[in-house]
Amino acid sequence: MVAIALLLSAACYAGAAALAAVSLARAVVPPVRLVVAVLAAGVGAHLVAVGAAAHEAGHVSIMGLGPALSFAGLALAVTLLLAETLAKDTTLALAGAPLAAAATVSAAAVRDHVLAQPRGVQGAWLMAHIALSFVGIAALAVAAAAGTLYLVERRELKSRRFGRIFRAFPPLETLDRVNHMGAIIGCLGLTSGIGLAATYSLVYGQADGPRVVWGILAWLAASGVAGARLVGGWRARRAAVAATIAFGVTLVSYLAARMVAARPGQFL
Repeated sequence: MVAIALLLSAACYAGAAALAAVSLARAVVPPVRLVVAVLAAGVGAHLVAVGAAAHEAGHVSIMGLGPALSFAGLALAVTLLLAETLAKDTTLALAGAPLAAAATVSAAAVRDHVLAQPRGVQGAWLMAHIALSFVGIAALAVAAAAGTLYLVERRELKSRRFGRIFRAFPPLETLDRVNHMGAIIGCLGLTSGIGLAATYSLVYGQADGPRVVWGILAWLAASGVAGARLVGGWRARRAAVAATIAFGVTLVSYLAARMVAARPGQFL
């Protein structure tokens, strides 16, 4: 049941990306409502999978590789759904929906990799840390997607090629606004998540070197983008490049941390 629901949600995420690509392949109006509806269906199926997994385990858990990947895919899909609905555009799904689908399919493949979760306040504390951290990373991913699309459209505009990409993409101002909001939410989510992780380690005396390094790097990347926008006054192209690099650093550092972790199969 859980694997089927996860695969169904992944199919919806991939389908949303395919529908978003229609406006690039053909000179048609982007199907915003249809893409949003398919994304919403994927989120619904994903929530069913989370509920079924919680019923099997007797509690909601996002600890372990499988549950963490599932929550990461869900967080990214929900963030995309909100961004697409507010921006009334589909192009963000081109970059973000395949990532959500990949994370969800991976979760279905390794769903048995579940770690025992502490009970009571300790368990809630740990879950809050993981959830807020993944929300921050999902927001940073959306900021990076908006930044990448911004750079592509800006290049089309500067070269005076007003083709399908230029017609299908939203205005540069919209992409810059999504990039700005994604960077701020990403910083707030990761700051809250890292703060909970630090206090959790102090109270319960539990810490893992690779996870700590990865968390700090992810926080520095997101905070750097948010700080550059709010304090440094970065806009448009520089902010787009910074967000794309920041998400790349977060992803690469995660893969590196998994490789050097003492128990990589249990690394989130």
